[in-house]
Amino acid sequence: MAYSSHFTFLMNDGNRIPIIGFGTYAPEYVPTSLSEGATELAIEVGYRHIDNAHMYGNEKEVGRAIQKKIADGTVKREELFYTGKLWSTFHLPELVEPNLRQSLDNLQLEYMDLLLIHWPVSFKPGNDLVPMDESGRPQFDTSMDLCAVWEAMEKCKDIGLVKSIGLSNFNRRQVEKILNKPGLKHKPVCNQVECHPYLNQSKLLSFCKSHDILLTAYSVLGSHRHKTWVDQNLPLLLEDPTLSEIGKKYNKSPANIAIRYQIQRGVLPICKSYNPERIKENFQIFDFELTAEDMESIDGMDRNLRYVRIPLFSEHPEYPFHDEY
Repeated sequence: MAYSSHFTFLMNDGNRIPIIGFGTYAPEYVPTSLSEGATELAIEVGYRHIDNAHMYGNEKEVGRAIQKKIADGTVKREELFYTGKLWSTFHLPELVEPNLRQSLDNLQLEYMDLLLIHWPVSFKPGNDLVPMDESGRPQFDTSMDLCAVWEAMEKCKDIGLVKSIGLSNFNRRQVEKILNKPGLKHKPVCNQVECHPYLNQSKLLSFCKSHDILLTAYSVLGSHRHKTWVDQNLPLLLEDPTLSEIGKKYNKSPANIAIRYQIQRGVLPICKSYNPERIKENFQIFDFELTAEDMESIDGMDRNLRYVRIPLFSEHPEYPFHDEY
């Protein structure tokens, strides 16, 4: 199936989402001030889905970029799709709506198109992203009920602060817990997880599709740039010869092939870059189509290799990566 830059996926609540997103997380060596220019350029290039989060610390910068592009006529608000994420220190149900309203204020937006629970891991409320005790250990809240958090998200949808709600970094068991919640009013529309040819998430993808839940992929090009929390000895995805050889057939970069692969399997890729040329290059995936043989070759690259493990979270009982998928 040919996909154009205007193509969208239909989510289970009837809302539509652009099939490629621009990720705005800034690695530790990138000043958050650069988020504004990068987001402006992404919108000019053609991205209509902006993926952000409270944890990224750059909502004001991203919001200013969105407002500039609306003001100069590049795009209308209703043509943009904004995704935000609820951080783990706001899992008390009574904190969900105030945090969402604060994010909207930072962004200068009246509503979000999509809000995700960023991680199933809960921390004790506080001003720090990861509150620590005196011994330097994370202050987890192991009593938090994710279903109660979901109910608070449902209320935000019902009053119009957000149009759709979903999950991020949830494994199958955790997604099922939400789906099986007594009195469930709104199903999760998506689950955003690490996904790339070295970790193709085929089992989780199959499960999500069976429940009409869209799988959204981050780190679609690998994640080596995050030197503080990614093992630098792991192989570089974009240097894999399979992607290079397929790219030569279409005069495309390995990154283009990795992104196109996700779209053709019904996965929504989030592409993050602060390099202007790469921002443009990553969007050049609508003028070619991978063959069934290409897709099979890329499927064969799977190593179950996870770049983003966040060992700091691993002692929490809801750490999602203890399960197979």
